[in-house]
Amino acid sequence: MQIPSFALPRLGLWTASLDFVPLARACELAAGIEQLGYGALWVPEVAGRDVFVGLGALLRSTERLIGATGIASIWARDAVTMTGGAKALTEAFPERVLLGLGVSHHSLVEGLRGHTYRRPLEAMRSYLDAMDASPYSGFRPGTPVRRVLAALGPRMLDLAAERTEGAHTYLVTPEHTAFARERLGAEAEPASRRLLCVEQAVLAEADPSTAREVARGHTSVYVGLPNYQANLRRLGFEEKDLAGGGSDRLVDAIVAWGDEETIARRVREHFDAGADHVCVQPLEAERRSVPSQQWELLAPALLEASAG
Repeated sequence: MQIPSFALPRLGLWTASLDFVPLARACELAAGIEQLGYGALWVPEVAGRDVFVGLGALLRSTERLIGATGIASIWARDAVTMTGGAKALTEAFPERVLLGLGVSHHSLVEGLRGHTYRRPLEAMRSYLDAMDASPYSGFRPGTPVRRVLAALGPRMLDLAAERTEGAHTYLVTPEHTAFARERLGAEAEPASRRLLCVEQAVLAEADPSTAREVARGHTSVYVGLPNYQANLRRLGFEEKDLAGGGSDRLVDAIVAWGDEETIARRVREHFDAGADHVCVQPLEAERRSVPSQQWELLAPALLEASAG
């Protein structure tokens, strides 16, 4: 499958925090993120603002920043609605939208949305088929809708390589990045290379006790979810590492904490392992806080680490 190359900058930010402030303030923060030099802004979708509405406002407040969904759940909209939203946003902001699609998690799909969570790989393949076949009566965008899949395991990575621009990985190590790069293919030519967009949680905190306490607050959200558990086991973590929100070994592997250079080193490791784009997610002790000070503090070192 040949897809024209998409100029995604190497460094981005991943944050849920913009949902926790008034939209006008979120737009101001997005403009500041762009001024700091971050090239993309990834936003999640659970039960907050509609991801397309929110991204539209953020992109309108910036000039070059790419807006990415990390991820838009295939259970939140049928394929026609997802296609309509993605095409409308792409029309408004050509080559500034990256649609990250994912199968989400059983607890969110069934407990929150009331759907039946079934065979995620089969569900995603069918959903992509339905998107490709979806009618669209609106004015058509002049550039294609750019899609990546939330993918961790080998079969979803294979599907990402087969049907989309590439993959968005989350809660991973550089070792997983090397695995994902191999699975997606290591082609050097932009027209055939699949994007590997890696999320990396970070924390500018030098004290090990404080850093691990905050970091464990982050990992505890995920280590109980089967999708992430399976991937962490593939990476060599054991049951004892998944208990109590995550062992020190797991926490240190998932969250890069320390000074700016220590954090930048982890980002470079992902690039060295084959990432095309790394979106960093600074953490705060108060989970709904906006980590704007860390965005600013880390920007110079991260930009240097991403230069390539």
